[in-house]
Amino acid sequence: MDGLHYEGMIIRPPSEAESIILQVTRGCSHNKCTFCGTYKGVRFRIKDDAIIDRDIDYAARNLQFLRRVFLADGDALIIPQGRLAGILQKIRTRMPWIQRVGLYGNAKSILRKSPQELEELRDLGLGIVYLGVESGDPQTLKDIRKGVSREKMVEAGRRIREAGIKLSVTVLLGVAGRERSLEHARATGSILSEIDPNYVGALTLMVLPNTELGRRAQEGAFELPEPRELLVELREMLAHTHMSRGLFLSNHASNYLPLKVKMPSDKEKALALIDAALEGRVRLKPEWMRAL
Repeated sequence: MDGLHYEGMIIRPPSEAESIILQVTRGCSHNKCTFCGTYKGVRFRIKDDAIIDRDIDYAARNLQFLRRVFLADGDALIIPQGRLAGILQKIRTRMPWIQRVGLYGNAKSILRKSPQELEELRDLGLGIVYLGVESGDPQTLKDIRKGVSREKMVEAGRRIREAGIKLSVTVLLGVAGRERSLEHARATGSILSEIDPNYVGALTLMVLPNTELGRRAQEGAFELPEPRELLVELREMLAHTHMSRGLFLSNHASNYLPLKVKMPSDKEKALALIDAALEGRVRLKPEWMRAL
């Protein structure tokens, strides 16, 4: 085999740009969110052990200059404990120089792991879990078909933190539409305060035509907030976020105003920057420079 074995579209967090990407699952175990078109028509499955083994061997021989591994696709944490522990053990044995393994998890897959199982994964090298919270507003979570309650989301996030694994949470500006924009912002700040993750990535929703949300937007049933309204939403969300430490980031390619906020020390300075942008004293990123 020449190179790593990939099927379909591979997505990864921006912070894993310099990582070895091992695709251990195909698709997403939930795959019902109204805003996501990444895995439409793809049936979720765990890839064969033989393929995963070959990829680990290839990485061990050819990618020794990279220090991190990311296990793709959408929800590698759903892999049964024995198999996932086995994958991490192989990475540790064959690539002893790897400093951290990361993966996506959703609330259901996190809560299927006991605290002891998560600690076992941590001891085998799992260093960070990326959790898509999207919103702390119960109505918005229901509307976007996230498939989990606010309470379960908090429980899942805390379980990762208590296991000694870093937690990076993603939230979505604009996902509640214009009607519930401020309710979504405040409730999301509140849930972030409850979870207290290491990192928050605030992305801006980009409505895709191949999604249920895209169809609703075409029919006029969903209206994305205007850039200024999204900025107000971001301000409200940050103002209601009380983290004990960590970073609040809105520097994704989709965002109009890039922010990197060290919490809690930089929070007031960041709010002042948003205010300056709202007053027209700071320029927003032009539309043509935004991307998923």
